[in-house]
Amino acid sequence: MKFTIKVWRQNGPKDKGRFETYPLDGIDDDMSFLEMIDVLNQNLLTEKKDPVTFDHDCREGICGMCSMYINGTPHGPEKATTTCQLHMRSFKDGDTITIEPWRAKAFPVIKDLMVDRSAFDRIIQAGGYISINTGNAIDANAIPIEKDLSNEAMNAAVCIGCGACVASCKNSSAMLFLSAKVSHLNLLPQGKAEAKRRVNSMMKAHDSEGFGACTNTGACHAVCPKEISLTNIARLNREYIGASLTSEKE
Repeated sequence: MKFTIKVWRQNGPKDKGRFETYPLDGIDDDMSFLEMIDVLNQNLLTEKKDPVTFDHDCREGICGMCSMYINGTPHGPEKATTTCQLHMRSFKDGDTITIEPWRAKAFPVIKDLMVDRSAFDRIIQAGGYISINTGNAIDANAIPIEKDLSNEAMNAAVCIGCGACVASCKNSSAMLFLSAKVSHLNLLPQGKAEAKRRVNSMMKAHDSEGFGACTNTGACHAVCPKEISLTNIARLNREYIGASLTSEKE
């Protein structure tokens, strides 16, 4: 397969950046998207040119690092698929493929397609954990949890923090990510003791990082590779209002 690759090149957050175009031939339709970029980079190295910098790790749809816009869509054209799980058979022979980094103030470009997503780490540090001293570990079945409740918590916990929700949102909101991280702890009894403090501190961290407000357009859910539900955002809003009112009384 032959492709024309238009890729964003930027030396750092202060560099203006620009698109560069590269012809690519001999791509197997069974290659993953990242393997295609590997081939492109090998060609560039052979020509003694600077390879395209991009983020990746597991290449199994787990780590969330393969964050890039592909033809105007986060992670590309396939639904519920990360970039590393996208295969070249999803494109037609001769296609022009445009690749860009996430576009958000809170995600400054490090180089080319790699952005700094440490803002997510700081949100997690603000409350995405359980610090209550529970003593020795108890048997897993000692705390009965309703099946529906555990399912909701686990469905929220599958968020990989890739940032596609931020990239797709017109306000660069991270509410889908934030609500998933709050939900998977606050829904379970182990997280109840710190639930109010957690939602307040994580929401404060979200806003201080420069992420925008949610306007419920649903673009985040549409591009989320793990299909995190918008009901988590509704739950977050309810819990935040309740926690804020309680805090004011205290």
